[in-house]
Amino acid sequence: MIEVQNLTRVFRTYRKVPGFWGGVRGLFKREFDETAAAKDVSFSVAEGEFVGFLGPNGAGKTTTLKMLSGLIYPTSGTARVAGFDPSKRENAYRRLFALVLGQKNQLWWDLPAIESFQLLRAIYAIPPEQFKATLDELVALLDVSKKLNVMVRELSLGERMKMELIAALLHRPRVLFLDEPTIGLDVVSQRAVRRFLRDYNRRHRVTILLTSHYMADIKELCDRVIVIHRGRKIYDGALSRLESSGGAKQKIVTFVPAAEEGTGTLEAFPPTWTSRHAESTERSDDGKFTLRVPSDKIVAVSQEVLNTGPVADITIEDVPLEDVIAELFTGASVENG
Repeated sequence: MIEVQNLTRVFRTYRKVPGFWGGVRGLFKREFDETAAAKDVSFSVAEGEFVGFLGPNGAGKTTTLKMLSGLIYPTSGTARVAGFDPSKRENAYRRLFALVLGQKNQLWWDLPAIESFQLLRAIYAIPPEQFKATLDELVALLDVSKKLNVMVRELSLGERMKMELIAALLHRPRVLFLDEPTIGLDVVSQRAVRRFLRDYNRRHRVTILLTSHYMADIKELCDRVIVIHRGRKIYDGALSRLESSGGAKQKIVTFVPAAEEGTGTLEAFPPTWTSRHAESTERSDDGKFTLRVPSDKIVAVSQEVLNTGPVADITIEDVPLEDVIAELFTGASVENG
């Protein structure tokens, strides 16, 4: 469904020399800096796949989505979506995809959402029967039937995002680009949006490319992730393999010392206590210790903790996905100098 080969986008920005004479000089001779927002990015996505597109701020995620949407032109490289070249901006292609930007609104602020939907029906020339069937399905899935006649500006952030999703899906696109769809939402709204996207993808086999800084979005929705850093792709594969690359090598051991009876002291575990086997030991202000431990040392560390003094609670967890990805970024930065 999506084929990207060596996609590159370079932005030129004017470098102004400070001061009055610097401004005058800029009238006759300008200097520019070039920044590669995306550099030689290549990947393919099959029909019906739900792929996470990850990277730190400024990595080039949104730029790549905008190139795939035809909003900006690539400097070099090629992209094909369902056989179309996005840069040609053909009407047939515009009917095939939808782009949702979590920090941008496509609905009219001072109109009820239902009126925006009616306008979109006219723009896309959607048959009335199809429009009603699609709208009824989306409204039911997102549970917003009571909000259709409310001014968009009076909706909560979570309700607005649900309406944005309905607007994007009214014409039944085959490809959906999502850029931070849950940004700023509360936990309940995030869960509702994730549940909707998962169900909709399974029902209609829509190809979805998702960017998000919330790892819960990625873990619940995506089996595959593409990671880019400084405009370059540094990982493309199964999410489970990415997790195991860090989680299989290390574990996180967290324990809370118990106060000794009658004294309330924690003499067995002073603030400077460290394990002989852990790679790192941290102690929080509330007295909880967090140890980063090689997987083959888990038993030894657990025994060491329990033998040192009384413990109120102890847990062993995998390394969080956020930490695995952060280490991936750090490693890529070192390799690239």
